[in-house]
Amino acid sequence: MQNLRILLAQRPVGDIKATDFEKREETLGPLEEGKARIRVVYLSLDPAMRGWMSADENSYVPPIPLGSTMRGIATGVVEQSKTDKLKEGDWVSGFLGWTQYADVQPDEVNVVPQTVPMDAYMGVLGLAGATAYHGYKEILDPQAGQTLCVTGAAGSVGSLVGQMAKADGLRVVGIAGTPEKCRWLTDELGFDAALNYKSDDLDAGLRAFAPEGLDLHFENVGGAPLQAALNNMKAHGKIAVCGLISTYNATSVPAGPELSAMIKKRLTMKGFVMTDHWHRFGEILGKVGEYLGKGQLKYRLDIVEGLENAPVAINRLFDGSNTGKLTIKVSDL
Repeated sequence: MQNLRILLAQRPVGDIKATDFEKREETLGPLEEGKARIRVVYLSLDPAMRGWMSADENSYVPPIPLGSTMRGIATGVVEQSKTDKLKEGDWVSGFLGWTQYADVQPDEVNVVPQTVPMDAYMGVLGLAGATAYHGYKEILDPQAGQTLCVTGAAGSVGSLVGQMAKADGLRVVGIAGTPEKCRWLTDELGFDAALNYKSDDLDAGLRAFAPEGLDLHFENVGGAPLQAALNNMKAHGKIAVCGLISTYNATSVPAGPELSAMIKKRLTMKGFVMTDHWHRFGEILGKVGEYLGKGQLKYRLDIVEGLENAPVAINRLFDGSNTGKLTIKVSDL
């Protein structure tokens, strides 16, 4: 059986380049006892990968070693099993990496129900859904009637945060980067307002939306959108920092936001990563499923065909050209 893996060949400087990777074709040997062979169907491309590719040891996960399979969350099907804990035909999810096939121990993956389309585990019932729920519900502790701003609002996490908030009775403004994305937020997802950070005056737009200030803010981007939110927070407001994607490809340390509002308005800002909460994923995704079951969440995928295209496609996360949860379709289900 032939397999294609994509390895991290060198650490990116600035934007990720196709030459930062190596494509390796190989013949798979016999499956070892106690393991299962997974055929990958969908591979998630996520902004966090940029950090994993760096040499930074002072982070929440160690860097990907050069010459090893590129790290990534994927879903797939058990093709062959030599363990009684996984059976052929099971759907599984886990850190399978940028590969067509992965041989795993049972404790390296989670079996997922086949009651929804498999692609749901890339977004709403995957890492994006868990991240949105934890940051929104457990860090921001929202209350009906409050105002919430979400940056990166058309992304896989931000779009779910805004929809959950609307279902809970909050007023929501999203910040995105194209007119089409802004229309999607208001016309399809039910956001109360949307601002285009490339063309709108964010300070003025947020003041108009929430003259008394924002109660809550969910940050995915950093830079000017974060500064505008800080400027427009209400006293004792809360900020959940999920990502700072605008800084990930920087080749020098970006200037930080002006933080005097943190003192003047006695704000609370907390960062989080979901690797701290793997043990709770079943519980958290069960709660996301309650929103989904009530028809309160919509999601869309931006699917790129073929594992070989992942090294180029990943940059769509950073140039804003993706229109949904960026996903590689590695094989047919």
